[in-house]
Parts: sequence; C-alpha cells; structure tokens
Amino acid sequence: MGSNQYQLTPRINAIATVLPSCDVHAAYTGWAERQLPPREAAVFRRMEARGGIAHRFSVLAGSDAALDFGSFYMRDTPPGTAERMHRYAQSAPDLALEAIAALPSTEGVTHLVVASCTGFMAPGLDQVIARRLCLSADVERVSIGFMGCYAGVTLLRTAAHIVRSQPQARVLAVSVELCSLHLQESVDIESLLAMGQFADGAAAALVSAEGDGLALGAGLSAALEESDHLITWTVGDTGFEMQLSGAVPGRLAEALDDPALQARIIGNAPPAAWAVHPGGRSVLDAVERGLSLPAEALVTSRAVLNDCGNMSSATVLFVLERLMQEKPQSGVALAFGPGLAMEGLRFGWTGGTDAD
Repeated sequence: MGSNQYQLTPRINAIATVLPSCDVHAAYTGWAERQLPPREAAVFRRMEARGGIAHRFSVLAGSDAALDFGSFYMRDTPPGTAERMHRYAQSAPDLALEAIAALPSTEGVTHLVVASCTGFMAPGLDQVIARRLCLSADVERVSIGFMGCYAGVTLLRTAAHIVRSQPQARVLAVSVELCSLHLQESVDIESLLAMGQFADGAAAALVSAEGDGLALGAGLSAALEESDHLITWTVGDTGFEMQLSGAVPGRLAEALDDPALQARIIGNAPPAAWAVHPGGRSVLDAVERGLSLPAEALVTSRAVLNDCGNMSSATVLFVLERLMQEKPQSGVALAFGPGLAMEGLRFGWTGGTDAD
C-alpha cells in the first residue's frame, strides 16, 4: 500500500459516532431461536454465543424492536421494500445529523460525502443532510451507495482525494446504516446468524489538510477470484436480502496468506495499529490468522463488534474513532464486502499542516 510518507497529508481531524437508543440483540436472539426446531435452535444458540456480540442497536423502538406480535415485522405479511424505505427516509437523516452534531464544528465545509447501503431516497440523503445543516448551496456532494461494508474505507479515501486535489477543502464524510430495517423471515441457521450480526449506526468525520489528526495515505483495492457468490446484497420485495456464506472466513484467510497481498497491505514495516472492519468474530479471526497478527492487534475491532455489532460501512469509523485516542504513528484500515472484495487505507497520526 505504498510507503509511510504522506505528501499533502489529508487527515481526519475528528470522528463522531452515534447509536440508536434501543438494544435489540437479546430480543432478536430469542426470536431467531423460536423460528427453529429444538435441535437446530440449540445449535444456533451455541454458535451465536461464540459470535462476540453483546449489543446491537436499532432505530426501531418499542414493540417494533421487541418483535412483539402486530409490530413492524410481526404481522400476517412482512413489510414490503417500500415501507422499509419509508422508515429509512424517516430515520436515516436524523441519525446522521446526530453524529454530525457531535463533531467539534462543521463551519467552512466545502464538500459532503455520504455512504449508505441500507436505503434509497431522492432527493438523496446527501441533499437532505446539506439542507438541514444549512450548508451553502455550492457545497459539492458525493453519494456512495450500495457498496456494502467496505464503503467506509471508500468514503474516507474519497474525502482524501478531494483534499489532495483541493488543498483548502474541508470535507464532511458521513456514513449511516440502518441494517435492522432488513430483517427477513428464515428458518436457515446461516441466514439467522448473519442477520444477528448487523445493526444500525452512524458516523461522521471531518477531513482537511490542516490541524492534528489521522493522516490518510495510500489505498488498496483487491477482489478475490471466484468468490462473487460468497457475499451478496440484493433488493428484494421485502427489503434487502443478505447472503453471507460461512465460507467467507476461510476464503479470506487463504487470500491474506498470500505474500504478494501481504506486502501490499503491510508495506515496509508492520503498522502500529489495525482498524479492521469487524464483519464478525470469524472474519476477525481469519484476518488475524491470514496476516499472522498478534492477538492484541484486533482488540479495538473486537470491542466495537461486542459493543455495537456490524453496522456495515459505518463500523470502521467506530474503530478509527477509538484508535484516534491513542494517536498511532502508523496504521492500516481494512474492510471487506461483496465481491469478495477488500478495501484498505494507510493512516498515521500527524500534526499541523505538514506530514510527520
């Protein structure tokens, strides 16, 4: 992924994250067990307990979150895609704006980049955010949609490219994901376990060429051959449908064990910090195994998974927010998603207007 030398040095000056108030993980686990015969329910319970997730949060609240009879999901027929998109249009802007409000300041923003793969609306989420923030009408906007979990890295890389091309730019980068709007009826253990990983969350970051922050360096993109069926995210009649194969961790570990790919990821020297998208405990285990990392390397990623679940593209920003407090001198962010593909970005703490 290149050297550790940062040139113009786009950097993340601040990251703010937010979760909805309703923890739905226990309610979901109980519901999922009830969908299965006793023997399969016991298998599900054992596998879920090893998943490394204690909490997941949803914009759905009250009886909707509790999966009570007659609630959003518990009707004679499941909610259609249109109804789920209506909920998205209601809730996504509010959650995104809550994250933005937690930033030190949005004064002087020149560009707005928004990533989300859990809903569609037009006028777009970017336009709604710009209008509600009262941003100048000439603020340039970019919307990154439907990429999946690795879009959080693409979001930051896009912001960095903007700053490199326009050194005076001040970029507001936002990710908001409402994964809980896409619960599907299923009696398949693999599907139920996959749905039990995903959650809602939003993150916002300020990226510029000035001040202290995490400098954003060289990027990485890689797609693994003959793996396009392992992760899919499709629009169905009752929301978006996730296919997450149990073969993903093994395929990922195998790919990461390749010396050529390792050299692209690690560079000339092992990084001091790793911001790996926690797509599940088994995914983190695969990264740790494939890259021969020490157990402590992914502690922050595992903590975010435990506390929040997998919030798709927003999750890697939750990891970076925690790592920023440590001011790591070097680091690598990695995220994985449909393809099977990988997106990466090198980072490292810097101060002032020049690279360290």
